Amino acid sequence: MAKFDETPIIQDPAKAGILAPPPIREHATAAMRCWPGKAKDHKAIDLPEERVPDWQQKAIAKLGELLEKNKALRVYMDICVRCGACADKCQYYLGTGDPQNMPVARAELLRQVFRRYYTLGGRLFPDLSHAAEFDEEMLEKWYIYFYQCSECRRCSVFCPYGIDTAEITMAAREIMSSIGVATKYVTEVVAKVYERGNNLGIPPLAWIDNCEFLEEDVEEEEGISLRFPVDEQGADVLLVPPSADNFANVDTMIGYAKLFHLLGIRWTTSTYCNEGGNFGLFLNYYNLKKVNKRIIDAARMLGVKTIIWGECGHAWRAGVLTPTLNGPMDMFDPPYPYHISQFIVDMLRKGALDGKIDKSANDDYLVTYHDPCNPARSSQLIEEPREVLRASCNRFVEMPADTIREKTFCCGAGGGLLTDEVMPIRMAGGKPRAMAVKHVGANYLATPCAICKAQLPEVMSYWDVPVQVGGVIDLLANALKL
Repeated sequence: MAKFDETPIIQDPAKAGILAPPPIREHATAAMRCWPGKAKDHKAIDLPEERVPDWQQKAIAKLGELLEKNKALRVYMDICVRCGACADKCQYYLGTGDPQNMPVARAELLRQVFRRYYTLGGRLFPDLSHAAEFDEEMLEKWYIYFYQCSECRRCSVFCPYGIDTAEITMAAREIMSSIGVATKYVTEVVAKVYERGNNLGIPPLAWIDNCEFLEEDVEEEEGISLRFPVDEQGADVLLVPPSADNFANVDTMIGYAKLFHLLGIRWTTSTYCNEGGNFGLFLNYYNLKKVNKRIIDAARMLGVKTIIWGECGHAWRAGVLTPTLNGPMDMFDPPYPYHISQFIVDMLRKGALDGKIDKSANDDYLVTYHDPCNPARSSQLIEEPREVLRASCNRFVEMPADTIREKTFCCGAGGGLLTDEVMPIRMAGGKPRAMAVKHVGANYLATPCAICKAQLPEVMSYWDVPVQVGGVIDLLANALKL
């Protein structure tokens, strides 16, 4: 973990309620910003290599373009009454106390610019209309605070007008990227996808080599002969996991292999696109669409029957948009995006796993479940992972109702925030989830998201919550009788 001030942003977390807003600490996070993107990465993903000279005019024009194309965005600009219903719903406000991290205050940074250039009152009477110029100071605020938002949409659940604040963050990032302003972490990851096929920049030969290593390791450790096939033509299934599953969350990767092996399903990964994750979602629509298209292209090249998305939250949020982004999926079965949890539930309901699961194998664990923001709120993948857990474990407990399902808290590092320079923001943002886990006393926290699996162990350690973090399929695999 990167070094930073070890004093918790909220003092005495043991006495703080899970949902209690902290004392206000003005400007506690205003100096924390993501590192800017590099010219070479900008070039690789079709962004200006540096901030364009006429950035103000181009940014204002881009805002106008988005308002024209996205009618919902225009509505969101107009209908907010600043009631504050969202104020204490954001994990970053709850964790930092910075009033600018209230969703309404963050969104107001874009609304002020909208009013200045796209309303009559803002053009004639900017002060009376709460309008503001898009100048250097405003751009700096945009860069800081729209990258202290994980696009998690929790605030939107509580908005009485149904305003999707994530759409506002996405619009601001789209505008900034159009003028050459973006973060190093997000742009570097997208560039790696185009160069190597995955977010980690793993070369194809390294992917193949690690799959072979996993085969040898499982046989040596468990005495089971499993295959981790790569680029296998005509397979039944193309699995698109997050690349972290093959190098960090290997229990999850082994879980996929055990499941397919038990079911007798011929599966494969692809060196062209072995990554389900889509950081274009955190940058702009152009790259969101282009990154997602690689999955469809890989499936067609290999001639597979079915595409299954692995345990990655933002991969799945982008994945459910596939028919809109990249056209019909009629050549696949099913002809729509298909998540690994949905697949497992289908197998459970068909009886394909009857008598093949020993739930007692997980009796050492008191398991709770973290709903990743993107599957839960954006994609309604809520009950399927729970059904898998109940089929795999005897001891499963839910966290408090106002912290799960559609009301789940972000892990604190979604939306392109999983980067060390904003570690204090990440730890502060993760506090509500840590307190909810501590509340139920679980010793295993299951989640189907690679970002969550990277962030939550750090968060739990920081807030002194002794719990193991792993995948949903990890527990199923542990209970399978092979």
